Amino acid sequence: MKQAVFLDRDGVINEVLSKRVKFVNDANDFYLLDGVAESIRSFKKAGFLVFVVTNQGGIGLGYMREEQLVRIHEKMIADLNVQAAIIDDIAYCPHKPNEGCPCRKPKAYLLEKLAEKHHVDLSASIMVGDREPDIRAGQKAGCQTVLVNPSISNDFQANACFPDLRSAVPWILSKKY
Repeated sequence: MKQAVFLDRDGVINEVLSKRVKFVNDANDFYLLDGVAESIRSFKKAGFLVFVVTNQGGIGLGYMREEQLVRIHEKMIADLNVQAAIIDDIAYCPHKPNEGCPCRKPKAYLLEKLAEKHHVDLSASIMVGDREPDIRAGQKAGCQTVLVNPSISNDFQANACFPDLRSAVPWILSKKY
């Protein structure tokens, strides 16, 4: 069985609710956060699989079409590849918030499906997110969890908290078996 790092997208990999962009509904609004490519390279070098798991309710709400999300993810992959940072797979929920679908975080479905597809040991893996639904999804999947958002409290008890992904790298690498 393999180990993985599951990364939420908005707020972990790319800017959101920043001066430049509020929401990422178009590829032109996608900007990598500092240190993300370097962090992903570190995870890959250590032998982790790296996945993106993201709620994209803007599709269900009509703010973007699935084709736009595909272009956003193509840009993300291209921006990361230029810096030799590789994502192994992406899973997303396109449904509206409160729609009751099985795949929207805080449910663990996206993590479980990726784990099944790629033969991942969830109990040896880490979910990194910037909001409570990300951490809850990781907990439900049996992963260790990392909160990367200094502006919210850790009342939901993530295993570790850091200001950003780059700061979390040493802690995550210490979990590699």
